[in-house]
This record gives sequence, structure tokens and C-alpha cells, in this order.
Amino acid sequence: MDAQVQIRNRGYGIVVEPLHGLVTARRNGIILAQSTRAKVMYETRLTPAVYFPAEDVTAPLSGHTSLQTFCPFKGTASYRDILLPGDRVQNGVWAYEDAMPEAAAISGYIGFMPGAEAEFDLGRNKVEMPDYGNISGPVIDWLLRDAALVPAPEELTAALAEKLVEQGIHLSRLSVMAWSLHPMIAGKNYIWKRKTGEVTTYAPSYEIHDHPAYQNSPLRHVSNGLGGVRHRLGSCCSDDAFPILEDLRKEGATDYVAMPLRFSDGRINVLTLTSDHPNGFSTANLGLIFECSDVIARYYEIFMQRENAQSLLETYVGRRTGARVLGGEIRRGDGDEIDAAIMFCDLRGSTRLEEELGRQDYIALLNQFFETASTIVHDHGGEVLKFIGDAVLAVFPAGSDPERARAQALDSARAIIARLEEIAGEEDGHRCEAAIGIAYGRVTYGNVGSRERLDFTVIGQAANIAARLGDYGKTVNHPVVVSCDILSDPSQGIPLGAVSLHNVSQPVTCYALAARTEPQAAAE
Repeated sequence: MDAQVQIRNRGYGIVVEPLHGLVTARRNGIILAQSTRAKVMYETRLTPAVYFPAEDVTAPLSGHTSLQTFCPFKGTASYRDILLPGDRVQNGVWAYEDAMPEAAAISGYIGFMPGAEAEFDLGRNKVEMPDYGNISGPVIDWLLRDAALVPAPEELTAALAEKLVEQGIHLSRLSVMAWSLHPMIAGKNYIWKRKTGEVTTYAPSYEIHDHPAYQNSPLRHVSNGLGGVRHRLGSCCSDDAFPILEDLRKEGATDYVAMPLRFSDGRINVLTLTSDHPNGFSTANLGLIFECSDVIARYYEIFMQRENAQSLLETYVGRRTGARVLGGEIRRGDGDEIDAAIMFCDLRGSTRLEEELGRQDYIALLNQFFETASTIVHDHGGEVLKFIGDAVLAVFPAGSDPERARAQALDSARAIIARLEEIAGEEDGHRCEAAIGIAYGRVTYGNVGSRERLDFTVIGQAANIAARLGDYGKTVNHPVVVSCDILSDPSQGIPLGAVSLHNVSQPVTCYALAARTEPQAAAE
């Protein structure tokens, strides 16, 4: 008996056929199941699967294990262990106890997982893989041609949704959750709605992983590798359904699917589809999307890799520098000669603080110091190039306005000192002080280092002088010391004269920056 089915419809599909005569499943010679009512399921692209009525499974089975997987075509699968003498096969069998209509013929039937290593004696039946051919249709043409020209993930999401609707899929909502490598956001969630035709983008922080709404969501289940999710919403949702499904049902949704979008590094992202058509999605609808999902995933992976590269570069080397590296300045020696104000901001008394606070609290204080300095520098038009131990190196490029760069550096220094004072006065705040040096001059702004390890930084006398002025300020108890060419009005500073600095050949005329005073202090 030839049990191979002839595929007439080139769309994705499921076909269940009875097997004739006695069919047996064995493991190492031990009969696991034997039946004259066995069935075979043909599902597009998958190896044909043999199912047995539950009452014809002779091997002892455990109760349901904690594992559940979800298939948008067949439903929710539950698992049991096979209990053989001296041999327990964990999650060795699965069953769709309440299968979707397309797979209703195997509801309650038992299938054996590949790990069970079951050998099937099909008797006079012959089961072979059908020739499914090309089932993707014109959507794949769009993905291979026009989609490559879409410049942004938001536009890709809208175009994908519109193309699926054009294909005849009754789609009311589509979303893509793409996880990222970013120090502050967990990923990007792009949501398209047919009512508006627009895409809304959300960028949740890492706290999403602890939020109850995510803990009990299809996104978490699919991202954890448990397969797709499919729910016919109908008039009400089951008690164990995800809360978001009830919200969608109230909006008129009739069918919901979440399926994995796998990146090449193994991360599992999530594509969700919602329909408000009375009949929801057909198996052919979902199969078409399933067939295209790997191609769709690659487009989002390209976008996310670009965003990841940009965010990581901005995080580690700064926004301007990151843009230059992404722009191709990646070789040793690439760089520019620029005029700039250079700031070196050092945390004073760090050794003492670590001893007093302990390592964990000291790290928290150091992070707060870095956050304060880097935020203020950024807000004043500068860029933090790096953190060096407990110090911050920042640059304020002059461009065509040297006076503006000098003013930005001075304002940043004043704001950092003032903010640290505010923090010291806050509840549970620790007093920490900065030693800031600022100098102006021509520096090389670019790549230096070895062939294997490069550093994008500034090299020049101004950078050296800024660091030495900060050190000198500690000895004379002035929080901010600047070279004479920083102040447009010398009366703004306290003259310190020509100072000899370590590793600087000529004395540097410098000034201490007078600290800002509050009105009450001034009156006193």
C-alpha cells in the first residue's frame, strides 16, 4: 500500500491519511505502540509523522511534563516521558490533545519524538516525502527584489504587511519583536495596524523581562524556543490563554499567531499576526508566511546589526567617533587634525572612597560620577572619548567657532562641579569631588594602536596639558584649572601664574576657575 499523498495544492498544507493494517513502533526491540488505526501526517517541508491512538500505546508513560510547545498549524503539544525498565526517555512522546481544525484527525493521538529513536514497522504501507515544489508565490519575489530597497525597519514592516494583505491574507495587525544588543534597550517592537496603515515602534528596556505582561505573553514563549503560538479567539478566550489575546478579541480579532524569526546567531525574535476575518487565517496563509520567515528574518537582522553596531560604538567610543568608524575610518592612522578644547575630569580621592564604601558601593558611585560628567558634556556639545580608570576624557571640537568650543568646555566644568555638590546634599548621597583640567590646541583625532587593536582618541599637547592641569589642581585645592587660552576674559579666573607641569617642556600659564556661588553664600 502506497501511503504517499499527491500534493495538488502548492500552498502550505496538512494532510492526515490512515495507515492500513498493523503498524508497530519499537525501541531497542521493545514494542512501544501497535495499532491497526495508526495515521500518518504530511505537513509541508516536514518528514511524515506516524501517530497512534493513545489506547494502542503499550509503553508505560509518565504524566504530562512541564514542556509545552506551540505550532500555529496544529496547536499546543504536551509531552510525556517513556518509562521502560532501566530506560527513561524524557519527553519521548507528544500529543495534540485539542488540535487545530486542520489537524483535528490526530487530536489525542500519540507521536514519538526523534529522541525516542523509535523504529516503525509500517507493514504493507509505504510512506514517502511528497514533492512539495515551490509554494511561496509572488511574496518571495517581492522579498528578493523590492524589499532589498526598503531603507528602514519601520518601512519594511509596513510594506510586508501591505504585501501580505495584497496576497489575500486577512491581516488586521502585524508586529515584529527584534531583540538587540544595546546597553539600555532590550529590542525594538514594530507594530503595524490596518486601521491606520502606520507602524508604531516601541523600545522596551531590559525591565521588560521581569514585567508580568511579558512573563505571561506569547513573545516570551516564542523567544524561549517553545515554537509558535496559535489561538482562535472566537467569542472568548480559554482560562490559560495569554492576557493580550483577550484585549485583541475585544478589538474584534478572531485569530492570533506568533511565530519565530530566527537570526543567524541563534537569537529567536517574534513575528505576530492578527486577523479579524470570521474564518481567521487559513493554513495556506500561515504556511506562506512560514515559508518566507527565514528571508524576512534576514532583513530584520541586517537592520538590527546596523543598529547594534551603531549603539555599541556610541556606547564605547561616543556618538561622533562611532559615526566616523561606521563611515569607514577603521584603519590605523585614519584621522584628522582638529582644533579643540580638551577636558580631563578626574574623581578625587578614589582610593579612599573605595576603602570607605566597599567595592560594590564604590562602583555605584563611580558609575554615578561617569553618568554625571558624560551627560553634562553631551548636553554642552562635547563628546566623551573614553573613561580612563576613574577619569573622563572629553573633546569639544572647535570647527569654525573656537570661542564656542572653549565656552562649552568651561560651562561643562562648572555644571559638573555644581551637580556633584547637589548629589552630595541629597538623601543617601555621597560626597565626591572632581579635579578638572582644560586646555585648547591642535590635536590628532583618529585611530592609533596596533594592527589588531585600535583606539579612537585624541593625541597632542593639549590633551597632555589638560590631564596635568587636573593633577595640578589637586595640589592647590582648585577643582577646575584651565590654560590661559581657554578664558576669553581673564577676570573670570584666579591667576596661578606659569606652572611647570610633568612631561610638559614649557611652563603653562593657567587659571583656577572660580566656583559658582549661590545667592545666599554671596550675600554672606
